[in-house]
Amino acid sequence: MDTATAEHTEQGERAGRRRGRTVGARLAGAMLAVVSVVLGCRAGDTDGITPVPQLLAFLPWLLAPTGLALALAMLTRWRTGMVWGVAVLGGLAWYIEPYGKISEPTGTPLAGLRVMTANVQFGWATDALIAAVERKRPAIVFVAECEYTCSRALTDAFGGPDGALPYRTAVEGAESDGSVILSRFPLKDADGVRGTSMGMPGAVADVNGHPVRLQLAHPMPPVPGQVDVWRRELGALRDYAAASDESTILAGDFNASQDHAAFRRILDTGLRDGSRLAGAPRTPSWPSRTAPTLGTQIDHVLVSPDFSARKAAFLGLTRSDHRALVVDLTLRRRG
Repeated sequence: MDTATAEHTEQGERAGRRRGRTVGARLAGAMLAVVSVVLGCRAGDTDGITPVPQLLAFLPWLLAPTGLALALAMLTRWRTGMVWGVAVLGGLAWYIEPYGKISEPTGTPLAGLRVMTANVQFGWATDALIAAVERKRPAIVFVAECEYTCSRALTDAFGGPDGALPYRTAVEGAESDGSVILSRFPLKDADGVRGTSMGMPGAVADVNGHPVRLQLAHPMPPVPGQVDVWRRELGALRDYAAASDESTILAGDFNASQDHAAFRRILDTGLRDGSRLAGAPRTPSWPSRTAPTLGTQIDHVLVSPDFSARKAAFLGLTRSDHRALVVDLTLRRRG
């Protein structure tokens, strides 16, 4: 090989390496740009527009593309990308910390009660829910997407004067529109939060002589074209939480995680997330097919400050895309 040929080959190799570094740096920059937009909305306390609300639900998992982008920046010797990647990783680590208050009440215990919330996906997981209730024996159960057949099945299984959960309130409906609250404690009717289509019943439970407000949460999901509806219905749940300082349990499928500003507004009213109180602040509840390896926690049991939580457990329900959440609570006398 003569000198000219060798120089030509070396120039081609250098050009190839430059192209490779350029492609790698551009790919890293694209990933960091997307994550930075999502992180910026989280830092700015806003949910933004599609696709930001959808990506915010999986904020902790954005560590993966950020780490890949940082590795590419290092391989391509892109110094700006290295600094950028480290800054984004630091921001994600900061906001992955659980949100909300966790102070424990100090009053005398009034009652211990186990609460379950479950989305049975158009009623398909009704049989699995019945088995879970029989096994776990909760005192109050919030059931979303409980259509007509599901509602009748729950009444047959737990209703009646001798049933385990003889008291109930419901918004009857087809497919995802129906929702039910079952209770061991007597219930008094109360206006539930009005949703666009999916039912969100409410009631007041008599827990050993102490009134406790109950409200099922099931706002519209933040799918493209419905983000404004989702934000508005979470706002209505926030207004419910802020309307009274009485003992309250607000539970269900919120279609929102702690990384959504609209959900944090609810926590800012003073309600506590029961799973966080019990030490499981980011255990995924959806989608059940990949949880707990991959997913997000959008099913919650929120409680007023006069409740403490001892334990939280997530249960798989056959034929549902959600895992049920069970939280053991203690209601305490205030002051």
